[in-house]
Amino acid sequence: MISKESAPAAWTTLMCELEDAQEHLTTLISEMSREVDYDEVNLRIDLGHVFAHLNRAWHLRDLAEDLDQEQWERAGQFPQDLDPV
Repeated sequence: MISKESAPAAWTTLMCELEDAQEHLTTLISEMSREVDYDEVNLRIDLGHVFAHLNRAWHLRDLAEDLDQEQWERAGQFPQDLDPV
């Protein structure tokens, strides 16, 4: 896995993905608690956004160089090498 010392730019990107996931998850929880008409369509969109950030974090954990657009899109896909617990 990359580290702050060995790949500071990639580490910053990884941390930004995790922070964005945390921010969006906090917003999702708040909206679900507050809005009586929050429905499955909204949950799919909002949770999909959280998953995209988490998936990119997983895919970026070992990558020290910049991604092109195609790699970025692939990194947002659910990991095939991570088993749900």
